[in-house]
Amino acid sequence: MTDNDQTPPSDDLSQTEGAPPVRSLRELIDRVTGRSLEAAMPQEDAGIADVVPFPFLALVGQQEMKLALLLAMINPYMGGVLLIGPRGTGKTTAVRSLPELLPQTPRSLCYYGCLPEDIEAGGIDAVCPDCAKKYAEDQPLALLDQVRLVELPLNARLDDVVGGLDERAALQGHVRLRRGIMAQADRNLLYVDEVNLLSDDVVDAILDAAAQGYYLVRRGPMAATYRARFVLVDSMNPEEGRLRPQILDRFGLRVVVSGLQDRDERLEAYHRARAYLTNPRQVSVEFSDSTTLAQEDIQAARDLLPQVEIPDKVSQQGLTLVERLKIDSLRAEITLFEAARAHAVADARLKVTSEDLHAVAPMALRLRRSDFIDDYFAQREFEEQELANMLDEIIPHKKSKKK
Repeated sequence: MTDNDQTPPSDDLSQTEGAPPVRSLRELIDRVTGRSLEAAMPQEDAGIADVVPFPFLALVGQQEMKLALLLAMINPYMGGVLLIGPRGTGKTTAVRSLPELLPQTPRSLCYYGCLPEDIEAGGIDAVCPDCAKKYAEDQPLALLDQVRLVELPLNARLDDVVGGLDERAALQGHVRLRRGIMAQADRNLLYVDEVNLLSDDVVDAILDAAAQGYYLVRRGPMAATYRARFVLVDSMNPEEGRLRPQILDRFGLRVVVSGLQDRDERLEAYHRARAYLTNPRQVSVEFSDSTTLAQEDIQAARDLLPQVEIPDKVSQQGLTLVERLKIDSLRAEITLFEAARAHAVADARLKVTSEDLHAVAPMALRLRRSDFIDDYFAQREFEEQELANMLDEIIPHKKSKKK
């Protein structure tokens, strides 16, 4: 068969002869991951750079990483995902493929980021005068747009991240604040690669904004509040430096990404990478139907997430697990239970089970204990007991006499 005779195989998994229909997002991921990829045809160079991301569903192996990223897309209240592993294990490739899985989101047409929901929540005074006029004239304040991946440069300064005085406006005699990278990432994905190499003040600002969904900027007498409702994904290579424990605790899911161990998987990963380098658009088309189906499932899971409940028996199991691991931070329970809710709804269920806890607990609870803190409190306990013994010996405590 010649190259011209090749046709991409059908990717509509629900219509494949002899295959049962896809029941949930988790089944879709498992089934597509195991499918082989046919060789791609060469493509003529039109002279225009067309950036086509590697399909998320074409990633080979790395089940825990893919599951963590999907759960973060469904439930942003987990606190994001931290990918930890050596270079060349697919961390950045996976993150850059995520926007294709997400449904469109409202994008403000205003410099200040005004949205119709602002008027619904706070009235007409909650938007700028221009948007108030547009609203009165029944003009749109926002348009549906594709979710974007906003990548934070490694050399980003704090003013770049949170925003500051608009220098262009200052040259024209105007004084106003400009939005930073975090405000631009609102309703998008914010990816911080090599987060362990960023300055602490930048990382703290990002984590604060991600937790609250907004942040405040003050520059002299001027102040502005910006939305920051983004899904946060970070990655790091531990060979290049560590994160402070205070910062590490604030990440939600933690995934240790190692290289593929199975030889067949490594060979299949090579074939897919070569096919993508030869003809990225054809590889994207091969997985387009599955990507669309996953996008619909993620949106359905987001809509159903508020209805997901955690039975008391399951919550008690989670609390016991955290207690036995001697984890002090309350963020452990938040991440564990929110990840379990997302895992349940990804499997088309509205009630969390023990199996959901079992699936997400390693990602939610690893790297949360501190040997330093354990040793510190052990020393303090010894000191407290020694002090109490000396007090009883030198200054006996007089008990009050009973009347």
